[in-house]
Amino acid sequence: MSASGFTLFDTAIGACGIAWGPRGLAGVQLPEASPARTHARMQRRFPHTGEAVPPPEVQAVIARVVALLQGGRDDLGDVVLDMTDVPPFHQRVYAIARAIPPGRTLTYGEVAAQLGEPGAARAVGQALGHNPFAPIVPCHRVLAAGRRSGGFSADGGARTKLRMLQIEGAPLGASPETAGLFDGDGPAT
Repeated sequence: MSASGFTLFDTAIGACGIAWGPRGLAGVQLPEASPARTHARMQRRFPHTGEAVPPPEVQAVIARVVALLQGGRDDLGDVVLDMTDVPPFHQRVYAIARAIPPGRTLTYGEVAAQLGEPGAARAVGQALGHNPFAPIVPCHRVLAAGRRSGGFSADGGARTKLRMLQIEGAPLGASPETAGLFDGDGPAT
């Protein structure tokens, strides 16, 4: 994927990275264990791209991501993503994930059903595990069966996923809609 530049930016959950190119955002990176690791990850993902000052349209997206990770309700659904190298199945999964509003969740099975492929929950999870645009493609809003966390490839795993859902105000109580959310996943320290 072609990128013109990348930069890091601070959020409530740590330093995120963002890369842009002529066809839109080329990638977004949730925080690693340190800003230096996030920077190194961005350099690995975009080896032919240097760190740069983002153009105004990317600065506007950064501000929106920062607000989302502080509890904002922007779904970022209009942000243009360069999916040139993203497989078609993944693109379909990402489109469904992008339609999940902040503070709401679906399961991998529910996403698979919306795709018209009810047996594809595992493939949905794999597609989300390769998501190059988190949190703009909000893979953290997709849970395992029984509303358990399931996998999460960002640093911190399920704890990061839970933190992001808490920031968004996702109901984590015992209502029928959310019963079992993260039950059995261990403490969220």
